[in-house]
Amino acid sequence: MNSIYVLSESDTMELLEMEEVIEAVENVYREKTLGSGKLFPMVFHEFESQVADMDIKSGTLDDMGVYGLKLVSWFGENRKKNLPMLSGVVMLFDRETGIPLALINAEHMTGMRTGAAGAIGARYLARRDSQVMLMVGAGHQATYQIRAMQTVFPALKKVMVFDPVNMDNASVFVDNFGYKKENTQYIAVENIEAAAGEADIIVTATPSRKPMIMKEWVKPGTHFSCMGSDMEGKQEIDPEILASARLIADDINQSVNVGEFEKGIKEGIISKEDIICEIGDVISGREEGRESEADITVFDSTGLGLQDIAVGYMAVKKAGLMDDIKKMNF
Repeated sequence: MNSIYVLSESDTMELLEMEEVIEAVENVYREKTLGSGKLFPMVFHEFESQVADMDIKSGTLDDMGVYGLKLVSWFGENRKKNLPMLSGVVMLFDRETGIPLALINAEHMTGMRTGAAGAIGARYLARRDSQVMLMVGAGHQATYQIRAMQTVFPALKKVMVFDPVNMDNASVFVDNFGYKKENTQYIAVENIEAAAGEADIIVTATPSRKPMIMKEWVKPGTHFSCMGSDMEGKQEIDPEILASARLIADDINQSVNVGEFEKGIKEGIISKEDIICEIGDVISGREEGRESEADITVFDSTGLGLQDIAVGYMAVKKAGLMDDIKKMNF
């Protein structure tokens, strides 16, 4: 009889360190470019626009000998019910036998790997002297985005938080953010136009379906990590920004169909050919990300099932060294 690991949210919180997750996600981008990481078709369903949706992302990492999937649900109204807005599971399988290896709570792990993805985009595309970050969205993902960005850019001097739904959300978030650095200023902002003009790095993580940041607000040299557009119709920034920016995707096909670049392509502002490359090409040295200090760069992170597989497998390997992690017969 086969036995599998069953990892709870508290298990993943104990097992995963942000530095290790950033390394794992960066390796996934590299492996995808080199061909040993392959994505399977995505599944999306929106139960109610901007209120509730689910997606399934899956793939295989042949070099690791593992494949798997993640099913995640996002229910925005859960905040009012004192329930998590994001929930889901990751399932891992042996690449040679198809036998299940693990069932993992996806909530914390998704936050970690998505935060890592945004920071990796900035690591390779933002100006190296970047010191001011604007976080658009004060929901579940904001903590992970700021935490990861501070890991990659330890010299950040200012982190601004704007919430498009409710200013109070941003204020509460800043008050309760648990990873504050001694020499960094954290402030909730009401004027997104002024904040966007000041920021060196802008991270967007919302379910928005209309632009929140306009082209005329953005200074030369700004980097965007767009994390929220992972379903057809979602949009966070003015597509006119894309027309004069260097565009990098995590997966070009996903970006064209469900990512931040989708609306710009459908409106004829940009074309698929304007997407320079995938982030793995930049990481592996095949393509140049930023060419000048004045470039505006946009990283469209639609999310890859490979990230969940790699981070989940790392957690499972670490769990194998611990006596108090649960296994069950299957």
